[in-house]
Amino acid sequence: MVDAGEQSKSPFLNRGEYTNGWAIQPRTEEGERFFRIEDWKKVLGSLAFGLPINEERQFSPTFRSLISYSIRPGKDAFSTPFEYFRKQPEWEKQVFNTFLLGLSWEDASDWQGIKEQEKLLDSLKKLKKTNQTGVATRVLGSLGELEAARVRVEQQLQRKRDALGNFHVYPQYNELQQEADLLTAEIHDVTNENLFNRQLLTFYQSSLEQEGEPSQNDVVRLYESAGVELPGLVSRRLEEVETFHHQIIENRREFLATEVQRLRRAITELDNITRGKTEQRASRLEVLQTHGALEEYTRLQELYLETRSSLNDINQRIDELRKVEEGKSSLRIEKELLKQRARRDYEERHTQAERAISLFNSNSQALYDAPGTLAINVGPNGFQFNVEIERDRSEGIGKMKIFCYDLMLAQLWSQRNPSPNILIHDSTIFDGVDERQLALALELATRESERLGFQYICTLNSDMIPSTEFSPEFNFDSFVRLKLTDDEGGNLLGVSF
Repeated sequence: MVDAGEQSKSPFLNRGEYTNGWAIQPRTEEGERFFRIEDWKKVLGSLAFGLPINEERQFSPTFRSLISYSIRPGKDAFSTPFEYFRKQPEWEKQVFNTFLLGLSWEDASDWQGIKEQEKLLDSLKKLKKTNQTGVATRVLGSLGELEAARVRVEQQLQRKRDALGNFHVYPQYNELQQEADLLTAEIHDVTNENLFNRQLLTFYQSSLEQEGEPSQNDVVRLYESAGVELPGLVSRRLEEVETFHHQIIENRREFLATEVQRLRRAITELDNITRGKTEQRASRLEVLQTHGALEEYTRLQELYLETRSSLNDINQRIDELRKVEEGKSSLRIEKELLKQRARRDYEERHTQAERAISLFNSNSQALYDAPGTLAINVGPNGFQFNVEIERDRSEGIGKMKIFCYDLMLAQLWSQRNPSPNILIHDSTIFDGVDERQLALALELATRESERLGFQYICTLNSDMIPSTEFSPEFNFDSFVRLKLTDDEGGNLLGVSF
């Protein structure tokens, strides 16, 4: 394999008469004439198959693809007549075989173009992406689902727009919040202190009302009831005690009265303080209720922008879905028109198709004395090919279908100009084939190549040669051009066999 940038050199290129009339001429450098590989492939395509030098279609035949049906590369190339490697893309089978059969390969190419557009539309519909608001903005779904999502998001957007319109930013919002919190704490402290003052006032007022003076007679009656006689000295001292106790009671009453007055003043003052701080807090809370912080406004803006972005994305998806649906409708129409055009083209070239079908049948008849069928259909997905031989249960019949198809292509192209004029088969094509059919195939290829002027080359192991099955007039040895052995000199292009 060579890179596109490499060069193809050959001594014959230095003789200009060989390249006269070629669409691309060799380059000259240091006295040597050469082709870049890409140019060389174009030249070969033009010389062997008449391919245009500058083909602008994406899905078009190339020299390498077409020559692979004349020189099948590798074992997998002998699996089916219409492929030269396993699992070959469907468009290649259609384009390459329609070209080789002389049908409208452009129709097959256009079919693949439609398929690629269908794939693109399907991929657009499957794209998925979810934004931060949870809206699946990249799921096309249905128009009804998207319309419902758009209405929902539009409502969200309106609410956020209204919130932004009614939002007033207070520059010192955070400081005001701190002041309100501090006033609340101070109000709680003052309220607790006043509650204690009120409880203490109630206690002092109760004590003041219940405070009384004990009399001397009460003490005397107490002793008399106990049977004790008090002397005069004791009575005099009791009078002194009574006087002292009276003084204490007066002092206590004066203290309680003073405390009651103080507590009443303190309660009044703290009530005033509470009212003042409550009013201050109320004024600050009023500002906080009607205004907001700059951070809150910024966050509202972000949410608004996110929602608007979601709405824009949904609207875009609605437009895309409409385009997808319109595109699919257009493709269905285009596909139907292409099918009609392909059928007309096929009918116009029906003579060419009949020639290919007839040759395949003749080749099959020569090998198996049984008819063979080359079926070419134009269906909803393009050209469809199939080959059958009535005795297709025979061993090796699958390989001989390929042989009949390849020989048919060589027969067709021998009547064209330009033409590769060559068919090469490896011994793989005869694996499992009866010796009788192998001999008939070699004789058929020999007759047709001589009659039509193309070259047939087949590589065979000596133990596969069906010597006893050849016709008496067929001299196999006269067609042998090269024998390779296992010794040192018996190799081809450095490969030992």
